[in-house]
Amino acid sequence: MCNRYVSPEAGDMERYWHVGARQPWRAAEVFPRAPGPFLRADREKPLSRELVIGQWGLVPWFAKTAKLTYSTNNARFEEITTKASFKSSWSYGKRCIIPAVSFDEPNWESGKNVWWRFRRADGAPWGLAGLWNTWTDKTTGEVVESYTMLTLNADIHPLMNRMHKPDPKLGPDRQDKRSVVPIELEDVDAWLNGSPEAAAALVRLAPAQVFDAGPVAP
Repeated sequence: MCNRYVSPEAGDMERYWHVGARQPWRAAEVFPRAPGPFLRADREKPLSRELVIGQWGLVPWFAKTAKLTYSTNNARFEEITTKASFKSSWSYGKRCIIPAVSFDEPNWESGKNVWWRFRRADGAPWGLAGLWNTWTDKTTGEVVESYTMLTLNADIHPLMNRMHKPDPKLGPDRQDKRSVVPIELEDVDAWLNGSPEAAAALVRLAPAQVFDAGPVAP
């Protein structure tokens, strides 16, 4: 599961993903329940994109408060049609792109947690697959934008299966190691605007050569 990443500057996101109106945002390390930027289809301009600042940790429609007692910053893709917190966003096509300069994952091969940083080998930013929701407090009228990052089983991936603490009770093919899901630039429109079937076809593990990864410098 991804629990921290670095977002790009607003101007860099706008130029790379061809987003319109500027949102005030400085590059920052983002953690669960903190604000972060995401891209979604513009709800007023067909085939356009908008940059939104929202909470990393999706607030589902049935929540009584935006301050959840459970984690929703990551969503297993294998569960999005059945998991109560995410199935509504998926069924209504609320898909988004989460821009990231890099993301971090823990490596336990030494017997202790060593953080690794993952960038793209080509120097471009990551566009990670996510879901979003807009939640309104029925008492105060407060509107909260939020998002979650999709993950996919990575037990067979030669790089991502090295991350996270292994469970000694489970075999190597049953660890349920996870990976984020990069959406390539040419596939963004299909992800944001396509049918559920077209979007689901884009959910796949990225080849190991796409990654520039290694331990975070002390």
